[in-house]
Amino acid sequence: MFRFQYPIYLYLLLLVPVLAAFYVYARYRRRKALQAYGEEDLVRRLSPEVSAVKPTLKFVLMLLAVALFAVLLARPQFGTKLEVVKRQGIEVIIALDVSNSMLAQDVQPNRLEKSKRIISQLVEKMESDKVGMIVFAGDAFTQLPITSDYISAKMFLESVSPSMITKQGTDIGTAIRLGVHSFTPQEDVGKTIIIITDGENHEGGVEEALEEAKKKNIQVNVLGVGSADGGPIPIPGSNEYRKDDQGNVVVSRLNEDMCRQIAKEGQGVYIKVDNTNTAQKALQKALDKLARAEVETKVYSDYNEQFQSVAWIILILLLLELLLGNKKNRLLGNIHLFGDKKQKA
Repeated sequence: MFRFQYPIYLYLLLLVPVLAAFYVYARYRRRKALQAYGEEDLVRRLSPEVSAVKPTLKFVLMLLAVALFAVLLARPQFGTKLEVVKRQGIEVIIALDVSNSMLAQDVQPNRLEKSKRIISQLVEKMESDKVGMIVFAGDAFTQLPITSDYISAKMFLESVSPSMITKQGTDIGTAIRLGVHSFTPQEDVGKTIIIITDGENHEGGVEEALEEAKKKNIQVNVLGVGSADGGPIPIPGSNEYRKDDQGNVVVSRLNEDMCRQIAKEGQGVYIKVDNTNTAQKALQKALDKLARAEVETKVYSDYNEQFQSVAWIILILLLLELLLGNKKNRLLGNIHLFGDKKQKA
């Protein structure tokens, strides 16, 4: 398994397009400045030893070195030993509503993005637990089977959007039933389904799903995202909002009563998600009360550092950049592939 120990340093790669744009601009300004002195061909004859290609080649080498330096700082590693370890943990299935109403911005930046941030923070604090992810709207499907691979969990989370499910609605019942069947067979471990929704367009069938969860001792918690005042639903890629058949802007409001009822019948807690961080703390407190049991997890116990190889490549690039120089190569200048002896390489 490949990983970066400090992936935050990969943000330094954003410097590469910035430096490239700056170089192109600098070359443009230099050409304009040379044109002010006279014709371009005449200026080149006055400096016959200066190569027009080598400065760009030197910059490309330096740019590659900068990019690889960011990779080096991130500490690339390869897992070499996979083993099964036993730890005390719980099992969590997150069912995330991805219906269009989750794009409403009464919670900033919008309901869906706020929910994804809460999930991301929850996963970051996990050490010995297992987590799975379900997305639902008018239908539901498993986005991530239950796992201890938190890196994959965050990766799958980034790709979540309303476009994943074409059938609109909020079929919480189907999401709960799918969640119930997503846990491992282990019986002594605490299990919970976390429903994250605004409660819009309830499809029914929740009571039967909650009864099935109760029989298997699975707790159902609900995070209600939104506000009582609600907000319009933006249409992605435009400045418009969704409208009803009469042409009125649709306002989506959090259905707190339904969310509370589901949490109560699911023997869990209801937590309202607003523009503060209180929901994250309340959720963590609820999870801490679940019974922890010994769970088996496959992990890579040994990782080999790969930064040495990257460092050698950087060193070679810098040496090439240093040795390249800015003058034309006299030996190559005597090679005339097309018979033009007046031109120098």
